Order: sequence, then structure tokens, then C-alpha cells
Amino acid sequence: MGTALPVADARQVRRYARAVVRRHPRALAVALGLHALAAVAGLVAPRLLGDLVEAISAGTTSLTVDRIALAIAGFVVVQAVLTRFAYFASARLGERVLAELREEFVDRVLAIPLSTVERAGTGDLLTRTSRDVGALSQTIRFAAPDTLIALVMMVFVAGALVLVGPLLALPALLAVPSLFLVTRWYLRRAPAGYLRENAAYSDMIDGINEAVEGSRTTEALGQQVRRRARTDTDIRRSYAAERYTLFLRTVTWPVAELSYVLPVVSTLLIGGWFHLNGWVTIGQVTAATLYAQQLIEPLDRLLSVLDELQVGGASLARLIGVAELPARPPGEPGTDARPGDDHGPDASARPGTDLGSRTGAVDARDLRYAYRPGRDVLHGVSLTVAPGERLAMVGPSGAGKSTLGRLLAGIHAPRTGVVAVGGTPLADLSPDRLRRRVALVTQEHHVFIGTLRDNLVMVRPSATDEEVREALSAVDALAWAAALPDGLDTVVGTGGHPLSAAQAQQLALARLVLADPHTLVLDEATSLIDPRAARHLERSLAGVLRGRTVIAIAHRLFSAHDADRVAVVEDGRITELGPHDALVAAGGSYAALWRSWHG
Repeated sequence: MGTALPVADARQVRRYARAVVRRHPRALAVALGLHALAAVAGLVAPRLLGDLVEAISAGTTSLTVDRIALAIAGFVVVQAVLTRFAYFASARLGERVLAELREEFVDRVLAIPLSTVERAGTGDLLTRTSRDVGALSQTIRFAAPDTLIALVMMVFVAGALVLVGPLLALPALLAVPSLFLVTRWYLRRAPAGYLRENAAYSDMIDGINEAVEGSRTTEALGQQVRRRARTDTDIRRSYAAERYTLFLRTVTWPVAELSYVLPVVSTLLIGGWFHLNGWVTIGQVTAATLYAQQLIEPLDRLLSVLDELQVGGASLARLIGVAELPARPPGEPGTDARPGDDHGPDASARPGTDLGSRTGAVDARDLRYAYRPGRDVLHGVSLTVAPGERLAMVGPSGAGKSTLGRLLAGIHAPRTGVVAVGGTPLADLSPDRLRRRVALVTQEHHVFIGTLRDNLVMVRPSATDEEVREALSAVDALAWAAALPDGLDTVVGTGGHPLSAAQAQQLALARLVLADPHTLVLDEATSLIDPRAARHLERSLAGVLRGRTVIAIAHRLFSAHDADRVAVVEDGRITELGPHDALVAAGGSYAALWRSWHG
């Protein structure tokens, strides 16, 4: 189970809400104003009905009755029109706020370091980008406007009730104690309950995702029972968390339902007693009872969305938690760009920081790294890769090759030591400059929904079709790309034209050619292509990437044979380093690997 991504506290949520209000003062004022006018229009009918009852009891003409009836109908129509525009204004404001939050969330998610995502697990992030965004969308579209309407109506109806007769407002207060107590009880427990429910759901999704992705490994190792037990445990935790929030609702709603019916009954009974004592008129009792009846709708609306507001609040806290996450944790590569690192006319002129230069060596000193505290997987590794050199890293599985490659690419920060390119520590580079300096390509690739051209030029939007074709040709992909139904305009990715795993890998390598970084780290980047085609592809790439520093991690030793030097990684240390022929002649670990693979 990964380390969950942070969740914003109540102070951060309130700060975000205040920021939203400051960004949209006019739209919020328009929505509130329209709701207030609609509420005022709705208050006229009960008062007119009270006047009508009073007039009839005293004796009146049919003309007076008709006039009052027409006035009531007119105000009902006005209220309906105002309510329509008020809902529209609230919905438009909600959609604008939701769009801004989604854009901010996507920007922050894309800025999260891979190391942070790996530590947290994909389930938590997937749940936030899907379930939490969906829940918050529902809250902003419906629950928030309904809450706004309910609060405005309650204020105006309560004011109208007091104006009709202060004595008649007293019976409505009988519902306050029970509503206050049950709402307080609910609100003290609901936020933590819904956060726990979302976290349990994230763990369940994470476990199911692992089970699906590793199904073949699970079957091969005979671990089906263990995986089922993990899934059952996650489901039980999620079930218990959801059952707790259901318990909160089953206590709150019945008490609330009873509470907000009390004002109507008490106003009618006590108001009648007041009338018998001559303290109020029958018209006042009628109007007050109707106003008490009107209080039920906003109260019912408020209580019905209270649960949805808690769900939305928990989701908002989780989304803001990602937004509060620093783009790079302290010590991670790309955390603290030095002043002027990204801007200014002399940014590329400083020694060792010119991105167009091929003169910067990759220099690693005393690298140590641990996925778990106290368990280093790299032990004081030091390595220098000359500008334009092609270095192959080989060794047994689990020796630390991929970990070392991620440190050299700036994905992870070493526990101790430093990695520098051209004399500039990776930790001093901003994320954008870091990615232009060093690029990592692994055997895991993603094909985005869009055209083949879109999938390639995403790393360099200014690339021409000719440059795109040259990049495809460099990775032996031009033939099959040209054979696609619409060529470069063919839609690929989910729902589009299917690409094989090998074609997806070639697509990733073509992106790399277009990106043109200073240093490349290839972690088994051709593993999904058959050995003969992979050898041809790597030789083609070698020609295109000549002059760039390339660090290739591979199990296929022909990559090592073609490299300038070979580094043998064993037990988190570099045990041998030198040209292929020299290491074979030395008769050490590399020679044994070569004989085993070649023979």
C-alpha cells in the first residue's frame, strides 16, 4: 500500500473558497441578487392570502377577491421567471469554478514528480481524478446552488414571519434545538467519515489495479489466494467506511424531517390560541402558517444536500491537497531553480548550462538510495559519462540498474550524493529545463488519444511534418505509419486505430528524437521489439543520436557490445567499468554474462 497523497485541511479549503469568491465577485453578486428577488417575490403570495382571509372574514366583494387572486398569480409568475434566471446564473458560476479547479488540478497533477506518484500508488491519484472530480462536479452543479437558494429563502421567509407578527415567529423556534443538535452531531463526524471512505476506495482501486496488471505474475507464482485476500480486505474496509457514513445519514435525516415539520404544526396550534385570546388576527395566523410551510422547502433542500456537501467537501479537500503538494519535494531534482535559470538573455550563455551544448558530462558522486528507510539499494555509486559517450549498464535483475538510471535522469533524488550535467546539479534545474536536459524512456509507453502527429509533436509543437517523418524513419516506424488509413492524421489511442506494443515503443522513441535532449537514459527501451529488429533499430538510433550522451540499460548484450563503455551493476554497486573487449578479456562478471548470452 502506497503513501497516500496529502489532503487539505479545513483552513486550506476555506482559503480556496475565499479565493474563488474574490475571483468572481460580480457573478456571485448577480446569482445572490436574483435568488433574493425570487425569494421576495415568493413571500408576497402568503401575505396576500392572509389579507384575503382577513377580508373574507370581515366581508368583502368579489372584485377584491379577483384582484388579490390576480396579484397572487402575477407574483407566482414573477417568482418562476426570477428563479429560472437565478438557477442559470448559479449554474454558470458553478461551471466556471469547476472548470478552473479542473485546470488547476490537471496542471498540478502533471507537475507531480514520478517518484511521488510511485510512492503514493496510482489508485489514490486515479480516484482523485475520477471519483473526486465527479463528486465535486455534482456538488458544484447542484448542491451548491441549492444551498445558496435555501439560505436566501430561509432568511427572507424568517424575516417575513417576524414582520407578520413577532409572537407568531416564536412557535417556529421550537425546531431550532433539535435541528442544531443533530446537525452539529453530524458535521462533527461526517468530514472525517467521508475522507476515510474516499481513502478506503482509493486503496481498493489500487489493489484491484495491481491484481489486474500483475495477473499473470500472480498466477505463475500461485499467489491467487493472497491477492483475493488483499482484495477482500480492501472491500471490507471500503464497505465499513461507507456503512459508517450511511449510519450518520440514518440518524440525521429522520430527526431533521421531524424537526422541520414542527414549525407548521406549532404555528397553526399556538397561532390559533393567540387568535382566541385576541393577540393576533386570523389573517396573521394564515400568513404565518403559510410562511412556516414555506420554511419547510428550504430546510428540506438544505438538509437533503447536506450529505452531498460533505461528499463534495471531502473531494475538494483531496483535490486541493494535490494542489498544495509542491511540484518537487525538497531535495528532488528540479526543486529550486537558481535565479535566472530559466529566463534572461544570458541564461544559455553560462558555462555548463547551455541546453544546445553537447559538452556537458554526466557526473554522479556517492549515490545512495533507499525505497525504504534503512535499506539502501544503491551503495555509494560514482560514475562519470563523457559528453557524447554511449554507456551500457548491465547486470542481473534487481541489481539496481533501473534505480541508478532514474537517479541519473532526475526522476528520483539520491539519499546522499549528487548528479550533475555539465557541472549543474539536477537539483538546481527547474522541471522544464531538467526534462530538456535529461530524458528517460522505459519499456512502459503510453499512446494518447489523438492523431499520430499529435502524439509526436507534443514534445515539440513547432515540428514540421518533414521533421516528424524523419523522426519516424530514425526508429524504423515510417513504413507502418505511412500505411495507416489516414497517415499522420490517423487517430490512435483508446478507441482509435490500435497500435501494437512494439509500435507504441517506436512511437515513444520517435518522440525522443523530436525532443532532442542533451542526455538520454534508455531503460530497456526496445524490450518489446523482437531481437533482430531491436538490433537494427538501436543501430539506426545510434546514428541519429550521435553526439548525445546515451545511457542504455538492457538485458540484450548486443547493446553493450555497441557501446563505448559498459558498467556492470551488482548488488547496488558498479563492479566493472570499461569497453566491451577489455571486460571480456578480463574474465570477470561481464565476461561470464557475455559467454552465457552469446553462447
